[in-house]
Amino acid sequence: MRNRAVLVTGGAGFIGSHIVDKLINEGHSVRVIDNLSTGRLENLKHLEGNPNLEFIKGDLKNESDAEEAVRGVDAVFHFAANPEVRLSTTNPRTHFEENVVATFNLLEAMRKFGVRELIFASSSSVYGEPEEIPVGEEAPVRPVSVYGASKAACEDLIHAYSRLYGIKAVILRYANIVGPRLRHGVTYDLLMKLRKNTSELEVLGDGTQVRSYLYIDDAVEATMLAWKYSTGNYEVYNVGNEDWITVNDIVGVILNELKLSNVKIMHKPVLHGVGWPGDVKRIALRIDRLRAIGFKPRHNSIEAVKLTIRSLLNISNLE
Repeated sequence: MRNRAVLVTGGAGFIGSHIVDKLINEGHSVRVIDNLSTGRLENLKHLEGNPNLEFIKGDLKNESDAEEAVRGVDAVFHFAANPEVRLSTTNPRTHFEENVVATFNLLEAMRKFGVRELIFASSSSVYGEPEEIPVGEEAPVRPVSVYGASKAACEDLIHAYSRLYGIKAVILRYANIVGPRLRHGVTYDLLMKLRKNTSELEVLGDGTQVRSYLYIDDAVEATMLAWKYSTGNYEVYNVGNEDWITVNDIVGVILNELKLSNVKIMHKPVLHGVGWPGDVKRIALRIDRLRAIGFKPRHNSIEAVKLTIRSLLNISNLE
């Protein structure tokens, strides 16, 4: 693929900043827009001064910022969103505005300036509570959180713009992605709790919640493969691992990595054993479509969590 001018929205965030690294390493010119509400400039500090990187502190909820970001690019990697699923319960408007409104403004800017290539970071949360796992891309989209509903709404908007305006779109439904720079989710939250108190650990849910975890390097590889090999106008890929583990498994990994024993574990389940309203008990993704274009994860779920814990423990100012 020839060198391109690429916009990465949310490029100072966890997954977005790793996508920026990959694009820069491949020789593309990258523009990042991020409002830094959850993203961190620290994630891009190692690229400071790189002539192929441009950073805009801006907000896609503002139409003018969206237009400034899109002008002159060939493709857009749309990773800007609020990633905290639990926030759906207490402040659902945030997910509507940060995810749906921002995506609409981005699509309008792309339409206006003739940008016809979009890679969108969706989520496994669009499936809600599937009857069986692993779940394939053909499964019904039935989210049970406002976060999941906002991602599903974004997918529908993108599908309409793809049909109406010829935008070639790749939808990536990510499982739980973990690795360096992670600042949200179960793995990060449990580690932070133990750094504050090594004698006890509160675990949201009954601990038997099932998830698939994919290491960030594998997630980036899957993303780039989907971008390079997709041929249709609108394609959907699950991005996950080939196995799945429980929250209790993660607790065990963290305790082992921290060399802690005799920790009092306190589970706090709600409803049918989940951690909060809108949480799902079991979700894992079938990745046949990705495998068909050459993807195979290098790390299983337990290995992904171990590598993440080790990377986070090496950061002295982690908070």
